[in-house]
Amino acid sequence: MRLSLVIKKESVDLEKQVNKLNNFLVLQKSIKIVFGLLILGSFSQMKAQERVPFDQGKKYILAKVDVVGKISFNENTVVTFAGLEKGQEITVPGEEISNAIKKLGKLGLFDEISFYVNRIENDSIYLDLNVEELPKLNEVKIVGVSKSKMEGLIKDNGLTKTKVVNENLITTTKNYIENKYKKDGFFNTKVTINTVIDTAEVNMVNMLVKIDKGSKIKIKEIDFEGNKELNDKTLRGAMKDTKQKKLLTLKSSKFIKEKYKDDLDKVIAAYKEKGYRDARILSDTVSYDKDAKALMVKVKVEEGNKYRFGNIKFLGNTVYSDEGLSAMLGIKKGDTYNGVLLEKRIADKTKPDGEDITNLYQNNGYLFSTINTVETRTANDSIDFEIRITEGPIAYFNKITVTGNDKTNDHVIYRELRTKPGEKYNKELLIRTIREIGQLGFFDPETIEPQFKNVDAAAGTVDINYPLTEKGASQIELQGGYGGGGFIGTLGLSFNNFSARNLFKKEAYKPLPMGDGQKVSLRLQASSFYRTYSASFSEPWFGRQKPVQLNTSISYTSQFYNDFRTQRVDKSRSFNILTLSAGIYKRLSVPDDYFGLSQTISYQHYDLHNYNTGLFTFGDGASRNLAYTIGLTRSNKGVNPIFPTYGAEFSLTGKFTLPYSLFNGVDYANLGNQKEYKYVYSGAQYEGSNGTMVNNGDYLESLPSTTNPTPNSVTNYQDAVADPAKVDQKKYNWLEYYKIKFKADWYTKVYGKLVLRSLVEYGFLGSYNKDRGDIPFERYFLGGDGMQNFSMDGRETIALRGYPNSALTPVNSLGEPIGATIYNKYSLELRYPITLKAAASIYALSFLEAGSSFDKFSNYNPFSLSRSAGVGLRVFMPAFGLLGIDFGYGFDGLPQGDGTLGSKANGWETHFIIGQQF
Repeated sequence: MRLSLVIKKESVDLEKQVNKLNNFLVLQKSIKIVFGLLILGSFSQMKAQERVPFDQGKKYILAKVDVVGKISFNENTVVTFAGLEKGQEITVPGEEISNAIKKLGKLGLFDEISFYVNRIENDSIYLDLNVEELPKLNEVKIVGVSKSKMEGLIKDNGLTKTKVVNENLITTTKNYIENKYKKDGFFNTKVTINTVIDTAEVNMVNMLVKIDKGSKIKIKEIDFEGNKELNDKTLRGAMKDTKQKKLLTLKSSKFIKEKYKDDLDKVIAAYKEKGYRDARILSDTVSYDKDAKALMVKVKVEEGNKYRFGNIKFLGNTVYSDEGLSAMLGIKKGDTYNGVLLEKRIADKTKPDGEDITNLYQNNGYLFSTINTVETRTANDSIDFEIRITEGPIAYFNKITVTGNDKTNDHVIYRELRTKPGEKYNKELLIRTIREIGQLGFFDPETIEPQFKNVDAAAGTVDINYPLTEKGASQIELQGGYGGGGFIGTLGLSFNNFSARNLFKKEAYKPLPMGDGQKVSLRLQASSFYRTYSASFSEPWFGRQKPVQLNTSISYTSQFYNDFRTQRVDKSRSFNILTLSAGIYKRLSVPDDYFGLSQTISYQHYDLHNYNTGLFTFGDGASRNLAYTIGLTRSNKGVNPIFPTYGAEFSLTGKFTLPYSLFNGVDYANLGNQKEYKYVYSGAQYEGSNGTMVNNGDYLESLPSTTNPTPNSVTNYQDAVADPAKVDQKKYNWLEYYKIKFKADWYTKVYGKLVLRSLVEYGFLGSYNKDRGDIPFERYFLGGDGMQNFSMDGRETIALRGYPNSALTPVNSLGEPIGATIYNKYSLELRYPITLKAAASIYALSFLEAGSSFDKFSNYNPFSLSRSAGVGLRVFMPAFGLLGIDFGYGFDGLPQGDGTLGSKANGWETHFIIGQQF
């Protein structure tokens, strides 16, 4: 019987399979074409080798083609793709059969293709088409790499189940993997691929890929030939990603072909910056040194002549004068030719907001303008240029839309947009809008890319759409640190996109009313000797008309006496603080709208119960702190608030109380020298000078006003020194001080994604009245992780990694930190992003820091600094805020009781950062 192909439901449709093929490859294995004496009858009878006579070269009518063999495709579809049709005239053997074999071979689906003559009846011929289908892929296993890398390689090579396995797939997979690792510097990577028949599946194979990466091949030397004007060191420095092996090289010395080619272009750019316009690479070779097991790179250059700028003419400009454009260009006749500088002054591709001529036009509506630089004449060492400008019509913003904000209400976003319908197109405002949306914190700033739609040069209009990716705005805040002898923890809820106006709308609770950009925070901080409860509310557009931010907060703190020597807590001795504050922040328009002015009124009530410490000379009583804070800031850092890559933030703040000593009538110069009198007469009570009854043994500030005994005949009163506790209670009844603080924070892209953060800080706490002196509150505590960690007496904790918390603060004779009235801090931090995805932003950092603090201005020495260095990691997750760890080494000793620093370096400190940024 003839073997017939039964098409099952699960059979693969050949036409669909072919449509998925990216290219057609000629089958590399031998294709057997058998013509001549073949069998009569069924395919199973072929072994009998019975001959079917036919005339070679004779034309026949194709009666039928039967497909035999093990295949999963539809029989008719196979014949159709072979290009054979019933009833057509064919020559046997001939071109029709040959073409059919080629067509099927190009599909890359079959291992063997054979035609057999089944029988001939008169002029009709019956053919058997025997095809052996290539196996399909069942499972893939890759050894030699991690699981995550294995999944990536499988995806990149499309090694999916049922993929046809042919020589081309095996070869391309092998080449891809080897080339991938060679790009990463693994030049000796070896890949072997084996396929094994899967006995459990029909016509399926399993693939085993073995990867031996070997060791990374690095560059031993980079040598230049033909360079006279620029030395090897300068040219190597121009190659940013291709470095030779050195002890102190920050960049890896591995060889990556694509980056190497880019670096050769940078070598030419280095020459162009020095005037050598005609410099070129004559040849470059990369060879492997077996002895050194490293690469040797040799680059041969031709420097050419040095040129200068000649005449520079502007053509086509009507909006701006030649003089104005020349000033913007900043290049004069006779200057050394610098092709890189010229390109940047025309259009700086590295800075979207750069000060160049292209942006000059685009920031003033000329979206359709084009600017081309053409060399017009070269004479001797001088090059003349024409800068040809096509200004085009002024463009206007037409339709401005925002998409992707499912939770945040439209008005929260639209009020931040600088691009308004009907206004002239302005590239600077477009970039500013990206920054403002990113600074909201509700969207992934890395994905904000404006879409230009319906750009109509004839009408002079353009539509802009801002596609946004919303991220979690609410946070469970966790903050922790070790300070004051114990672990301090914070637990809170922060709703950063709250909607107060929907509080009473049941349908708005999902789970809370959200979408209006307001912020509500609830926080609990606690340790064995300290706890605080706080709540705050912030409305960024108070009144909804202007960007005026309203901030309010309330907190209550209880702190118990903690013996730092024994770590024992005495809850009978307490220090309670109630704090209320309200303030506004207004965005200014002058000098520019990056400036902002903040004003805050705050009130604190300090209540002490048997709480004598090194800070206070009175343990029972109260102090009050009513202060006005004003701050001027300028911030243009962006775009990502978690990982800014450019811009800076400057702030100058002042905190002031009323100068009570000017009008309260207290003589602070003699407050501690006043005499008190002790009444030693036994007997009846007498009315004292303060209107209270006095008894035997009482202290009075002055003599009683009674006449019995009379003041003129005092023999039973004794002089006594004034009680220091009473003196300080009067001195600090209402706190009197002023605080000035300056902070400057810069962000600069060093190279690629590497960002340098530079920071300087200064703080000063002063008094209006030198007789009253500095207050024991509101002081600066320097050192450690900078987290607010065990006291709410108005103190500011300043981070300086590499030292214990508050360890760089002046201490008293007992070694207790008493806080500083003046401090300075300097910091350099290199940051590199590992990922900036919305789900989690991660970056690594290294830092150098230095700082110092002093108890009074007369002791201030700006050059007496405690220094440190280290590395760290930051992870920001929307639900939990910022998490981090730092390893810092302190190069200097800790402050001693005599005001000096210890001689022994502090050494390594580990800092865990939860919920706070540096």
